[in-house]
Amino acid sequence: MAKPRTIVTVCTANICRSPMAGALLSHALAAQPEPLRSLRVVTAGVAARAGEPVSENSVIALKKVGLDIAGQRSQPLTPELLEEALAVICMTESHRAMIHLLFDPPPRNVFLFREFMPVGDKEIADPYGGPFSRYEACRDELVEALPSLVQFLKKLAPKPA
Repeated sequence: MAKPRTIVTVCTANICRSPMAGALLSHALAAQPEPLRSLRVVTAGVAARAGEPVSENSVIALKKVGLDIAGQRSQPLTPELLEEALAVICMTESHRAMIHLLFDPPPRNVFLFREFMPVGDKEIADPYGGPFSRYEACRDELVEALPSLVQFLKKLAPKPA
């Protein structure tokens, strides 16, 4: 069986946090040497409906840092996505708990996006329905966590053959 080469970023509806997290992580991994550069990042939600557009404020928040997520559509987290995942990266402890409740057997590779930060809040609050400044704060919390998350993924990534 091939080694998992996918990272799944997960939030609730897959229209705010996880699409931003996925795009930012994908961008960060593209700047890394192999095998990180080849990891594929996909996004999903524990309570997502398939095909919903990303929230407009999430699109604008990422456009401000040069990333375009306007074409992304939501998808629910599935056993297939979990099976092919090297790591599942959630926004909150409640997402991790939901994954462990919904899937049998529960995956062992579920982490928080900010889990590897030395200090600070480990969870990323949902900006949905809030002012644009909340979306920018969410984006900035994701960006702040990228170096520690990439360092962790270096340990997890399959070594080149």
